Amino acid sequence: MQTILGANGQIGEELAWELKRNFTSDIRIVSRLAKKVNDTDKVFSADLSIKERAIDAVKGSEIAYFTPGLPISSGLWEKQFPLITGNVIDTCKINGTKLVFFDNTYMYPQDGRPLTEDTLFAPVGRKGKVRKEMAKVVMKALEGLMHEPGS
Repeated sequence: MQTILGANGQIGEELAWELKRNFTSDIRIVSRLAKKVNDTDKVFSADLSIKERAIDAVKGSEIAYFTPGLPISSGLWEKQFPLITGNVIDTCKINGTKLVFFDNTYMYPQDGRPLTEDTLFAPVGRKGKVRKEMAKVVMKALEGLMHEPGS
């Protein structure tokens, strides 16, 4: 089972189509108001800011994809995204589920320079600071789980 968290947004819908086309039709769509993207999708409505609902949403999944979006409100982002991110990370640990974390470029410099893996975080604005903190939480959760080639 592949579970897309925040599946009814732009990234989640594209991901659902691509997963079905290229990988599997065993897809669970999770959103506050979940609706099918593909005809074979299973739907699960959940508010991921409620840990118990997040746990149930991911249960039985091999991989969970983090694609939730929130309305463009800095205050809402500051309140909800850290909670949702923490809940999803904890949920994946509880369920033994791999997490694929989709992010954006809000936490990087917004000055037109090319971005690379070596570009340091330099958020502009409140939303950028939220995305920076989310990325740091995800990277912290990965400590000790990633292995260098040959190790």
